[in-house]
Amino acid sequence: MKQTVPKKQLDIKNINDQDLDVRKPAKTIESYQKEAAQGDSNAEYALGIKYRNGDSVAQDYAKAREWFQKSAAQGHAVAQTMLGNMYRNGEGVDKDTNKAIEWYEKAAVQGDAGAQLNLGWMYRNGEGVAKDATKAVAWYQKAAVQGDPSAQYALGMMYRKGLLGVPKDVAKAIEWYDKSCCAGRCGCAIYPWRNVSQWRRRCQGCC
Repeated sequence: MKQTVPKKQLDIKNINDQDLDVRKPAKTIESYQKEAAQGDSNAEYALGIKYRNGDSVAQDYAKAREWFQKSAAQGHAVAQTMLGNMYRNGEGVDKDTNKAIEWYEKAAVQGDAGAQLNLGWMYRNGEGVAKDATKAVAWYQKAAVQGDPSAQYALGMMYRKGLLGVPKDVAKAIEWYDKSCCAGRCGCAIYPWRNVSQWRRRCQGCC
């Protein structure tokens, strides 16, 4: 089977799920199918997204899962995360948090921030696993370092309130709130500040 080089995988990862082709001429479903038939994991992932979102085809979770499965089996990290999402949400398959975690872990060890964020949430809340504050913080940290704004916000809250065994540290809380703001989740950064105007000045200054 044709394996996908990391650079190509990274390119696909950075394209919005809702529009895989925003930075290049549109490909037809037939083009993706032709490439997927040759074992291209990016094309398999793209078809999974198309069928999951009903983009240019009728929405079909079963077909989406099938294509994500093919891509994930080749080691495509984002496809592994999407497959985990489908098992977690029961989309096209019976809901199975154990399988969701299995696929998230495969993606997370490859460095996929979305999978790392999901694992952080699941260990924090005991979703399908025993609650484990240490693992939750570790996964949030990994995702945050990669620039995931939701993970950065979560760390900010932990340092601000002393959650999950994280010691209270206002300076670190502000640092992570600022990073989250500059990564696109500006609304969250209002929490450390007394009013909206103060937050806006802070957020504008950090970017």
